[in-house]
Amino acid sequence: MIRSIGKKLWREESGAVASVYALALPALVAIGGIAFDYARLAAMDTELQNAADQAALAAVTQVDGKAGACARASATAVSHLANRTVYSNVGGTPDITVTGTGEDTCDATGKIKFWQDKAKATAATSDSNARFAEITVNARTARYALTPIVGAFNSGAIDATAMAGLGSAICKVPPVMICNPDEGNDPDFTVANYIGKGLKLVAVGNGSGAWAPGNFGYLDTGYPTSNPNIELRQALGWLNAPGDCSGLGGVRTRTGAGTPVTQAINTRFDIYERANTNALSGKGSNGNAGNPSCPSGGICPPSINSIKDVVMKGAPSGANKCGLANNEWEIPANPYLPSSATDNLTTAQMPNAMGHPRDKCHAVDTGTTGYCTSPIGNGNWDRGAYFYVNYGWNASQWQANLALGTNPVDSGSIATVSRYRVYQWEIDNRGASIGSRTILPTGGRSVGGAFDRFDRPICGQLQGYGAAGSGLVPGGSTVDRRRISAAVLNCTANSVNGGGGTVYPVQKWIEFFLVEPSLNRDRTDANDVYVEVIGETSLVGSGGATAGQVTNRDVPYLVE
Repeated sequence: MIRSIGKKLWREESGAVASVYALALPALVAIGGIAFDYARLAAMDTELQNAADQAALAAVTQVDGKAGACARASATAVSHLANRTVYSNVGGTPDITVTGTGEDTCDATGKIKFWQDKAKATAATSDSNARFAEITVNARTARYALTPIVGAFNSGAIDATAMAGLGSAICKVPPVMICNPDEGNDPDFTVANYIGKGLKLVAVGNGSGAWAPGNFGYLDTGYPTSNPNIELRQALGWLNAPGDCSGLGGVRTRTGAGTPVTQAINTRFDIYERANTNALSGKGSNGNAGNPSCPSGGICPPSINSIKDVVMKGAPSGANKCGLANNEWEIPANPYLPSSATDNLTTAQMPNAMGHPRDKCHAVDTGTTGYCTSPIGNGNWDRGAYFYVNYGWNASQWQANLALGTNPVDSGSIATVSRYRVYQWEIDNRGASIGSRTILPTGGRSVGGAFDRFDRPICGQLQGYGAAGSGLVPGGSTVDRRRISAAVLNCTANSVNGGGGTVYPVQKWIEFFLVEPSLNRDRTDANDVYVEVIGETSLVGSGGATAGQVTNRDVPYLVE
């Protein structure tokens, strides 16, 4: 009987599973505990990384190139971080923090670092060259709850790091680009080397061939129209340029740059081509007769200083009498055509009318031995002729009359004053009597015969832009209509062509002074634009000469 019962129990299988579970239970508990604690560890890591991301994004918004940028960025990372961790149970309060003491310098040490480049190859050394912020949050620890032995193990100190930069775009400016005129010698385009010098920019038409140094063209603003010329003229002529922003780091070029496009630039000089049946003309939103220079939907007011080298037979009698197509504005009988890039004009050689002129070497010719052999001038423009023609002053008189107290108009010598600074001086003193001459008088001045020269706008009134003699006076929120920003591209190195979807890197954004209207004259072409370099475009908030000239939009983004 006993043997029978033993055999039965030996063969009984109904309780076998329980024994297996009993043997496996410690391992199952261990696996479950590890999984639970790993999930807590992963969650804490996510909390720390989110905090680092937010701190880096907040900090980089202060990296604006101004004094104190690094200190402000550091303070922002420290004081604006409000993230908390609920999965860390070691380290006091649940708040996630960033060490702030001694971390406000522009360097790449500690837990708040600043870099000049995305690759972290070059540490920042000053507020002006800091471009990226890297933040490491203070480490936290999670003590394991279920991992055997319970509470005996922890994660160790775990932190998180994030780096952020600013994705920037330049907005509210004409979409103009130029090919670096000295790409072979100065691929970075050192702006300081060109300030005050004239640049002769040659327009590129609809061809798709590679562009050469000194060419200029237009950028794709993403503002589609049925005709690219309309889009570009809106952007160049309208007071408020349409379309999207252009990325600071890269831009797309635009085809369709023709003579009608440069006519839009001429509105800034008070020149308006007459309305016709051309599809490019229309009625401006100012309610007056439209013209090919200013497509409908926007306004194209002139600058208050519209001194130029064209004349008119008395005041215009209507809005359609302000262009060049039918000799409304005319090249004077004796224009400025110097025969030498070094000699000064005699009194007998002085022109009837003269705007701010080109550098002498460009005014004579380009490509001739001894003159400007590149699109870049030397800053030597005929100041003597300009002040004699416009004010009747000799060399000693104009230099004396330009003085503002003991300070010259320019940072250098009065004798080397730039065209742009003369233009500004004329605006600042408009209507004043200096040296027996009225600066920027409201009315016209006779230049002989039936012709008058107008220093202040006369046609703007007929287009609906205020009374005769009025125009936009730069300052405050009013833009300077004789000033534009442009992207400088290395066209040869990047094989830039006339269009397509390729994004090309921008070497610099620079400020230009529009020296003269784009007209067909002896030695000049209506497709060309002549400018003087003012300096590098300010890209901090609103830049340029005045608020509203340039708007810089910055969007912080995570690098890692």
